[in-house]
Amino acid sequence: MFYYLSGTVAHTEPYLAVIDCGGVGYACRTTSYTLSALKKGDKAKLFTYLNVREDAMELYGFATQEEQNLFQLLISVSGVGPKAALSILSSSTPANLALSIITGDEKALTCAQGIGKKIAQRVILELKDKLAKGQTIAAGESYGGTGITVIPENKLSEASAALAVLGYSQSEINMALKGIDLEPLTLEEVIKQALKKMMKG
Repeated sequence: MFYYLSGTVAHTEPYLAVIDCGGVGYACRTTSYTLSALKKGDKAKLFTYLNVREDAMELYGFATQEEQNLFQLLISVSGVGPKAALSILSSSTPANLALSIITGDEKALTCAQGIGKKIAQRVILELKDKLAKGQTIAAGESYGGTGITVIPENKLSEASAALAVLGYSQSEINMALKGIDLEPLTLEEVIKQALKKMMKG
């Protein structure tokens, strides 16, 4: 329904940002990572996700598509709701979080408030392969909202697809993969090196 909101930051508080779009204030639940990029009175653009329940409609907003995509992946995990997903995303940058999941780093996930070992293990179990192989989430909620699932053919395209799922542009992906010796590395190691390069950049 909403792809993004573009307007003025009217108000912020923990886990919430209000964006004024033409005189209408949209309350977006969000992460500390996104809040750190917002300042009251400044222009902002948030990529959104609308969560519809029987008793409520809640809008979630994120400063980057990487974070929005990770949020949607996280809530696709059984037992992980929007509140838990925001907590996990607030504990790290999107790139660091993706790296933690791909490398099976439970401790990094349990640093998030309210996230125990069982949930961390489930997130890693259900998302590690999706991230490493560039798979998208449920139809209609896939990367870019296109409903298209990337079907990689080799290590390079698999790594590229995995990074695309996180929301990186093709030019960013090409720069990150450039110079990495793919032959001796596993897919996981290729993605790990590419993410590290992007974080440094």
